[in-house]
This record gives sequence, C-alpha cells and structure tokens, in this order.
Amino acid sequence: MAKMIHSCIRVLDDAKSIAWYADAFGLKVADQLDFPNFRLTYLSNAESGFELELTVNKDRTEPYNLGDGYGHLAVVVDSADQLHAEMSSKGLEVGKLIDFAPAGDLIARFFFATDPDGYQIEVIQKGGRFDSV
Repeated sequence: MAKMIHSCIRVLDDAKSIAWYADAFGLKVADQLDFPNFRLTYLSNAESGFELELTVNKDRTEPYNLGDGYGHLAVVVDSADQLHAEMSSKGLEVGKLIDFAPAGDLIARFFFATDPDGYQIEVIQKGGRFDSV
C-alpha cells in the first residue's frame, strides 16, 4: 500500500509562504534543498507526517495561474471557530464559516483560507464526516 508523504505547490516567494503557513497552521521548515534553478522547502508539524512542499522556480517573476479547477489542500482542527478568529485577527484572508448540512444533518463545519499565492486551504473541524481523524 502506498503512503502519501507530501503535496507540492509552486510559490513565487517562499519566505512569504513559509511565514504564512507558520502563522496560519504552525507549520515549520522540516528541510530545504537549494539548487541553481529552483528551491524546495518542506513544511510540517508534529500533528502529521505529511509535508507540504513549496517549490520556487528562481527565474519566475510572475504569479502562477492557478486555473479554474478546484483543487485544494485540507487540514483538520479542533475548533474551526477558534482558528477562524485567530487567522482573522492576524489579517490572514479567510472565508466565512460554513455548516455543511445538505440534507439537514451537519456533515462538516469548515472555512477556506487563502495563502499568499492564492491557493485555497480548507480548514475542517474535527468530528465531521470528512475530517478522516
């Protein structure tokens, strides 16, 4: 069986992204590999062995076009309300809190946060159908 270990996103300014992910989710640099044309930075925390890989192409000067797909990363937290309030107070871009209950029963409580490159991070409260915890 394969074990997922990381997901990669392309970023324009890795210092800005490292700071954002540390501020938003407490991720820290686990490793960084610097090459002549690109740099890889791996972020993680004690909650999971999964890492987020930030890739910087050093000759890139324009932000990446994220397209019109709806791919995203997701994290699970004890309290979506608490993290939403904390992120908002830090001036981080967050969407509204959503209680997802299409048939009347609450399936998930979540919100989306937007990182410096425009990636959407779904923040799901523990205890719902989709948190996989």
